[in-house]
Amino acid sequence: MRLSAHNIVSEIPDTDRYVIANLLSGHADVITSKELKTLQYSSDQPLPQFVEKGYVVDPEEEQQRYRMAYLDFLEERDREELQLFFVPTYQCNFHCSYCYQAPYLSEPDHLLPPVVDAFFSYIDGQYGNRKRYITLFGGEPLLSGKVFREGIGRFVESCAANRLDLAVVTNGYHLDEYLDIFSAVNIREIQLTLDGTEEVHNRRRPHKGGKKSFARIVDAIDQCLNAGLRVNLRMVVDKENMDNLPELARFAINKGWTTSPLFKTQLGRNYELHHCHSGQSTLYSRLSMYRDLYHLIKKHPEIQEFHRPAFSVARFLKDNGSLPPPLFDACPACKGEWAFDYKGNIYSCTATVGKPGEELGSFYPEVVLNHEKIKAWQQRDVFAIEDCRTCNLQLVCGGGCGAVAKNKEGHILAPDCRPVSELLGMGVATYFSP
Repeated sequence: MRLSAHNIVSEIPDTDRYVIANLLSGHADVITSKELKTLQYSSDQPLPQFVEKGYVVDPEEEQQRYRMAYLDFLEERDREELQLFFVPTYQCNFHCSYCYQAPYLSEPDHLLPPVVDAFFSYIDGQYGNRKRYITLFGGEPLLSGKVFREGIGRFVESCAANRLDLAVVTNGYHLDEYLDIFSAVNIREIQLTLDGTEEVHNRRRPHKGGKKSFARIVDAIDQCLNAGLRVNLRMVVDKENMDNLPELARFAINKGWTTSPLFKTQLGRNYELHHCHSGQSTLYSRLSMYRDLYHLIKKHPEIQEFHRPAFSVARFLKDNGSLPPPLFDACPACKGEWAFDYKGNIYSCTATVGKPGEELGSFYPEVVLNHEKIKAWQQRDVFAIEDCRTCNLQLVCGGGCGAVAKNKEGHILAPDCRPVSELLGMGVATYFSP
């Protein structure tokens, strides 16, 4: 017998206790330092409860469970719904201080009918046997003007004709001009962004013409909820606006948004993706962001009415009473996710779409696929990434994001490591009473 290779042990902040979790066995427990020492030093003669919960194992039996769990993961992934992102333009009417697409060339162009028709023909032929839905992405997909409105109108009509649901990622500035068009199709959700309350948001996400955007986005959120549309409100955080989170939470609570079953939130970390960020001193690491968030929640518990952070698998454990299944691959690129643009190009995901050199082929004016590049993305998982194979965090981290790994290391078979242990400890301290 030996300690499981997949035990994760985390200190629980502000306590003298620990949490141990094992996604392969599906167990998690809060333990004392004495129990932890007993576990660490008595694997030859382990306590029965440690064996029962899979913290101490027969190595061969654990390896067999690992193989079976991997096969289950692959089978489930092959059945999951595809998310197909489509960029109708790389143009944008905002001048966000942290835009990662700013260095890309964004010619003044728009979506043409033959491209729309070619796209729907391609996805029907390529993914006809898979359940799928489409997300409009950008740039900013909802720009003002007849030519943009006509392009989106034709795209939405094609979604409806093919019985495909639609989601939209938009800054929301011109959303009211498109609500009538969207009534023709089932809308999964509208994702909008508020980076804080009025002064903070307007400083970070101004209109290119110098206009303020906060009030129009607030109005767009109200219109969506009143129309029965789901809203996914995103806040992009760094060290400049994290302290404004409690105030934004109170604003949303006072607006009545947080009591709506149609309203949810996410926090997006501002980080370097494809190019050197001009304000590196404001950027968080994943761990430093969650540390600040943890302390903010302790000081302002009302934040949780607005947003409940994942803290790795801690929130899942709280909400479901169990751990999630093992995650052998956290990168959906070319597996559960693809991205396309109005030029006819195909990309792996939203993190690569529009970046020169990341094209995987085209669907217009002709179908051309770079099978070697696609295969590399599709093979990426914790088996393929050498550094992941012996890591005890692999079944939670899943190797992280392939695009971020490639940006850092020059190739996708590198890990994008996540601070799983630290996040888990903070999450247990937040959602439980250890």
